[in-house]
Amino acid sequence: MWMRGGTSKGGYFLAEDLPVDSKARDAFLLRVMGSPDPRQIDGMGGADPLTSKVAVVGPSERDDADVDYLFLQVFVDQAIVTDAQNCGNILAGIGPFAIERGLVKPQGDETEVRIFMKNTGQTARARVATPDGKVSYVGDARIDGVPGSSAPVPITFEDTAGSSCGALLPTGNTVDVIDGVEVTLIDNGMPVVVMRAEDMGITGNESREQLEVNDDLRAKLESIRLKAGPMMNLGDVSEKSVPKMSMVSKAQAGGTLSTRTFIPHRCHASIGVLGAVSVATAAVLEGSPARAVAELPEGQRKTLSVEHPIGEMTVILDMDDSGDVVSAAILRTARKLFDGTVFTHQN
Repeated sequence: MWMRGGTSKGGYFLAEDLPVDSKARDAFLLRVMGSPDPRQIDGMGGADPLTSKVAVVGPSERDDADVDYLFLQVFVDQAIVTDAQNCGNILAGIGPFAIERGLVKPQGDETEVRIFMKNTGQTARARVATPDGKVSYVGDARIDGVPGSSAPVPITFEDTAGSSCGALLPTGNTVDVIDGVEVTLIDNGMPVVVMRAEDMGITGNESREQLEVNDDLRAKLESIRLKAGPMMNLGDVSEKSVPKMSMVSKAQAGGTLSTRTFIPHRCHASIGVLGAVSVATAAVLEGSPARAVAELPEGQRKTLSVEHPIGEMTVILDMDDSGDVVSAAILRTARKLFDGTVFTHQN
């Protein structure tokens, strides 16, 4: 099934339908997407990392989950398939897909689907509209980066801190200095390097297209990223899609702060769900580069508007008495695009 999840889209497969051997599975998915090729002309990929994604879903044997979800990023112009990260946008389609495929039975007008994210060993709870016992994609919820409106898919994350790096702050520091630039190395569901845009020689208001042709900026970002990888317990990241690189500046449209994020070599059209959670978490850390530019609300429940090139993403952080983030919630939408048979070169 091909679905849009949040501001991404990709192929959703039942685990039992894919080869068990990971090398055979990856070779199959490269053919499905048409990689490596900048246009992915011989496959289903959309010539962009945001449209070259795969979800592998199956029933869970865990007591705290209904389904297991493995996210795979299929590179566009390289023969690489990686499970080194999670994807909170594709996650938005997991609940509807699980119900559509009969892995979860609908319960009333709204069905909660508990999802175990195999990439990071964490769980999320998604609420799916199921009037009349069927998934509904029709509703009034709107998210920036997607035209029109759809049924809301609220998603709550818990215990995401350190899901890939072993700790919320893998170096133990709120601020590290790499190549003379102050950064926060953080993982609250997605490993992200957060730095001030001005320290990278930009305003933070530039378009995606302007940033992608800034070769000096890209070289600086990659130098920092390659050094940050081992510091974040990710090892050699030269062929990995993490950590993401997010440059922050003061909000331009009344939000908490503004972001420009590379994922990692192309500028994101918006910002990833879990990337937004990590950046929002960085913004509440005293002394961090993100805190320096952020406008924060009062209270233990903080609604933070993370601005990006095409709008904003709202992250709700619940914090305890000591100021630590306990849980994060986000609103996404999803839509089934088509359900059918995909052919590869071997067919």
